[in-house]
Amino acid sequence: MEKLLLRNVDKENSHTIEVYLKGGGYSALRKALKEMSPDDVVEEVKLSGLRGRGGAGFPTGMKWEFAAADLKEPKFFVCNADEGEPCTFKDRVIIEKDPHALIEGMLIGAYATGCRYGYIYLRGEYPIGKKILERAIAEAYEKGFLGENILGTDFSFDLYVHSGAGAYICGEETALIESLEGKRGEPRIKPPFPVNAGYLWKPTVVNNVETLANVPLIIERGGKWYSQIGSPDCPGPKLFPVSGKVKRPGVYELPMGTPLREIIFEHAGGIVKDRKLKAVFPGGASSSLLTADEIDVPMDFPSLAKAGTMLGSGAIMVLDETDCVVKAALRLIEFFRHESCGKCTPCREGTDWLVRIMRRIEEGLGTEEDLDTILSVSETMENSFCGLGMAAHNPVASSVRKFRDEFLEHIKLGRCPFRSG
Repeated sequence: MEKLLLRNVDKENSHTIEVYLKGGGYSALRKALKEMSPDDVVEEVKLSGLRGRGGAGFPTGMKWEFAAADLKEPKFFVCNADEGEPCTFKDRVIIEKDPHALIEGMLIGAYATGCRYGYIYLRGEYPIGKKILERAIAEAYEKGFLGENILGTDFSFDLYVHSGAGAYICGEETALIESLEGKRGEPRIKPPFPVNAGYLWKPTVVNNVETLANVPLIIERGGKWYSQIGSPDCPGPKLFPVSGKVKRPGVYELPMGTPLREIIFEHAGGIVKDRKLKAVFPGGASSSLLTADEIDVPMDFPSLAKAGTMLGSGAIMVLDETDCVVKAALRLIEFFRHESCGKCTPCREGTDWLVRIMRRIEEGLGTEEDLDTILSVSETMENSFCGLGMAAHNPVASSVRKFRDEFLEHIKLGRCPFRSG
């Protein structure tokens, strides 16, 4: 497949505006401002079928249409760059290697929706990315792509970088907005949705880094062209970060809908030392795992939902036959307990319960009844206030359901069956 999202990352000084311009950068913005109305841009994005790459998969064009229809001013355009889930590192590549693709995507989106100001809410643990983004924004101002009357038009847009403080919950768009306003990062009740009542309770568009990097491609080559890439239900290229027990970990750009087996065994080179594949978390740390017999599935939103899991961020975490599922699930639920904001009881108490039960099993003190309790607690967590609690139990519950025998062996031996002694 032709590199689209990663077309610039291997070039020397790819983060600079000079390299971006040589590769045709900002031509899509020029086309949007000079040849298209805001409504035309929205319609082109709707035609493309682009769906959000942050995890929810909401149609981008529809979100922009809702925001554009709201007449309250000022409007704000926010990039969610708070990439905080374990083993998810796709947005970092764009931020550090091709920041102007993100900026151009934001400019086009702001023009389409009537937004005057923009913020990139950046993960606090990306200090290098912050320096690169701030320099790229300064370059864009110097060249007239940001500020007043951009490219001689009536469109004006100012952009700022805001660093998070290391809270995973702020990847949830309303918690992000609360944090942006200087408040504790906790999710808001919805509705109203941010497109109508977001930052400072004004219309606010929130899009993921990877989502926005797709936008210049759509305007440059057309929504129809874009819609023919990959899966018909959610087309376009997709970045897949692959980690764990594979020979070639990294970020792979492939058409949406590429089979999971192909990604692991062809692109990522298969399992280290040619061991057997045991399990895969196909959509990041909060997705339900798949067994080795379940990986013949297209990597897109509807296919993975049908398989009982989710695409999420698209981060693929691979376990081989030497890995302990109990230990892996414990580490993940420990992360989610640490990152729970504590606002709602199902998430606050549920993550703590699961950690305590899983630690008991890991320490050789578990019982078979613990497994049923895990599933019961997980069911209760489905009633959490936001997506963190609704998904936090997935790695644990799915591990119990699909590797119950391994859990029982762990309980019987009083230790991990993959550890000697």
